[in-house]
Amino acid sequence: MRAALALWRSTHPGPTLVVTALSLGLGIAAGLDAWRIVVLVVSVFFGQLSIGISNDAIDSDRDRRVGRTDKPIARGEVSLRAAWVAAIASLVVALALSGWLGGGTLVAHGILIASAWAYNAGLKSTAISIVPFLVSFGLFPSVATLSAPTPALAAWWATLAGAVLGAAVHLTNVLPDLDDDRETGVRGFPHRIGARWSAALAAVGILVGAGAVVWGSAGGDIARVRPLSWVLAAIVVAAAVATIALAVRRAPGRVLFRLVMGAALVLALQLVLSGVSIAA
Repeated sequence: MRAALALWRSTHPGPTLVVTALSLGLGIAAGLDAWRIVVLVVSVFFGQLSIGISNDAIDSDRDRRVGRTDKPIARGEVSLRAAWVAAIASLVVALALSGWLGGGTLVAHGILIASAWAYNAGLKSTAISIVPFLVSFGLFPSVATLSAPTPALAAWWATLAGAVLGAAVHLTNVLPDLDDDRETGVRGFPHRIGARWSAALAAVGILVGAGAVVWGSAGGDIARVRPLSWVLAAIVVAAAVATIALAVRRAPGRVLFRLVMGAALVLALQLVLSGVSIAA
């Protein structure tokens, strides 16, 4: 049981659960049947498990060198072999379930996971570290729409919202670890532009995502935006403003990442409540 709990902590539980919850909202917004939503959610959950565990498995030596006491694999609570078995098994389950939903879902989800694994495997240390987040989160809405009986890519505005929110996730997630990363030679995009510029760009991403969802949920007619949609959009705008304010006043921490993930959940709720399909 102790080993299982340690392995669970290696999955990055917070982001894993948030992304899984987002898949539920996207499935509903795509108009999927109940059974398809269940399969989609479980598939995304296992895909996120594989991404999180593989990240900590690849980084175990680096985490050990910088004394990351919050990393079970680096602490030896989970063996590297067990971690890789769990990561690969989770990947197989995720792809098998995606294939059950259709070839399009399998391809889209496969690219999403491959992009995330590529980040884990080395792209995080390059100037294009943001690209896997643009790709994976940009494809995320299409994973849902391609799971329908009549598969289709997601609408452009849903893809845009996913991509810019993915960029914001990357820009804020690495901020607390910038110093540790520099020690071990990790110099991704946020490291090169600095903490405050990263936070500012993340805020812009949140705002663009909010605008895209408002536009799309109203069918391109701002006059048709419901009062509740404006309220939810205002909450997201407040998160963007808070991101900038916190970055200016003090060293950015985990709170900025939580603000971005919270904004993503609010936008997913807005899509569900609007009743507008996210399919193209």
